[in-house]
Amino acid sequence: MKLAPKIALLVETSREYGRGILRGVIRYQQEHEPWSIYFKPHGLGESPPPWLNSWRGDGILARINDRRMARALSSTSVPIVDLRNALPDLNLPTVAISNRTVVRLAVDHFLEQGFRRFAFCGTPRGENRNQDDRCALFEGQVKDKGFHCHTYEHPEAPFRSWDSEQRHITRWLKSLPTPIAIMTCHDDRGQQVIDASLRAALAVPDEVAILGVDNDPFLCNLSTPQLSSIDVYPERIGYEAAALLHRLMRGGSPPTKPLLFDPRGLVVRRSTDVTAVSDPHVAEVARLIRDNAVKPVSIEQLLSDIPVSRSALFRRFKEHLGRSPKKELSRVRMERAKALLTNSSLSVEEVARQTFQTDSKHFISVFRKATGMTPLVYRRQRSYHQLSDSILSAAGIPS
Repeated sequence: MKLAPKIALLVETSREYGRGILRGVIRYQQEHEPWSIYFKPHGLGESPPPWLNSWRGDGILARINDRRMARALSSTSVPIVDLRNALPDLNLPTVAISNRTVVRLAVDHFLEQGFRRFAFCGTPRGENRNQDDRCALFEGQVKDKGFHCHTYEHPEAPFRSWDSEQRHITRWLKSLPTPIAIMTCHDDRGQQVIDASLRAALAVPDEVAILGVDNDPFLCNLSTPQLSSIDVYPERIGYEAAALLHRLMRGGSPPTKPLLFDPRGLVVRRSTDVTAVSDPHVAEVARLIRDNAVKPVSIEQLLSDIPVSRSALFRRFKEHLGRSPKKELSRVRMERAKALLTNSSLSVEEVARQTFQTDSKHFISVFRKATGMTPLVYRRQRSYHQLSDSILSAAGIPS
């Protein structure tokens, strides 16, 4: 009888991202041959486990956070896949999130809501490569759009307490022009910035819109108001990493560069649910569209109580947001449709009915025009799947 491969998982359980990775690994091995998994719950950044020196297995999936863990793993002779991408000089096969796409989602979201002032709040530079990348990419993409980015700077001396750090963030927030859109490096920081905004007596999201990364349900719902966040889809990272490790254990060649996967999407909650424009009538129309998008109503019905002529309102709406109210209604409905395709098991017919109040044939045509693919292809691309030949080829792995 063939013995199951012995796999060690060095992935933290203290954070939702790590737990999501583990769910993806579980899904992969349930769909393929069973693995004998060695795993003990731990936190990110803990010391290498003592058992690693004597462990004899077939492969390792690890979130390598520092040099200590890297040195401990270097003594093993089995295939290793890194899921952290914090130490690029390790030259290990790596599966991680595409920070460029994460930032693009954030910038596009803020611009669609009319923001023209931007800021980034992260952790101290040099502490985490991924978070430094997100900061640099956000600054760059905002600049490319013709705007300036205010970046939170940490003092040289470490904070004595969480409360002292909150006071420092609060002073920074008070110095910013409003309304302003703030991207944070992750949900932990997003929750802190919301708390600091309340201390600064800044209204969230009307004066300060705040967006996190990771979509940790605990942190996002712990915040008041609830935190919008980018769903980086850790289950897919875990699934793809398990697929790559399986291939390496069977003698496959390692990729020549990190395999970076797109996030699943942006989850809008109250912390960014606002239209940042100075015109109160435009802001009111945008709010009405958001609140009634999935109802069988027309633009004419939504605008019936706005005390401005239709031609003037349409002109002002386009001046502030770059699109007409009708296109805004279609955009909001499309985002709701994407969310349902990604996060529910509703049929295409039901998604069409709930969002565009139409039949599936017309919905498929509209969806293909907006995204370049059918709803089913869109859904499949955001579900679990093995590494495709195109991805393997791009990574330098022979198929």
